[in-house]
Amino acid sequence: MSTEILAPAAALAIWSMIMLFWMAGTRFPAMKKMRSEKGSSGMVSKSRAGGRGQDLEGLIPDNVNWKAHNYTHLMEQPTVFYAVVIIHAIVGTSQLDLWLAWAYVALRVAHSLWQALVNTIPVRLMIFTVSSIILLMLSIHALIATI
Repeated sequence: MSTEILAPAAALAIWSMIMLFWMAGTRFPAMKKMRSEKGSSGMVSKSRAGGRGQDLEGLIPDNVNWKAHNYTHLMEQPTVFYAVVIIHAIVGTSQLDLWLAWAYVALRVAHSLWQALVNTIPVRLMIFTVSSIILLMLSIHALIATI
């Protein structure tokens, strides 16, 4: 088993948890502020008991919601990355695949930081596209190794 390829997956999992805590650390104060402002102005909020995070869209500042959007993104495409990395760990991996895996993680972190802090679409799309191409390459290599 080639366990060194699991390190980038572990790093991305840690990064996902960092984004979770960053999201919570910005959302909870924004929600508290929203509730206190609602109480003083008498405005009715769209948020409700048992609601979902997406119910906060338009109620708390966009730059606060960006962290939540990114956390959601880290639960989407990277799931393919985790599966591909496990395949590589089982069937063996090359130095190239290890570098590609680390490049994917670096780009996902860059994507997270860009989305959470700046969030302009052209740059974010470029980072996403390059990371997707790297994931495609890793996926093709995993397929070739298994057939």
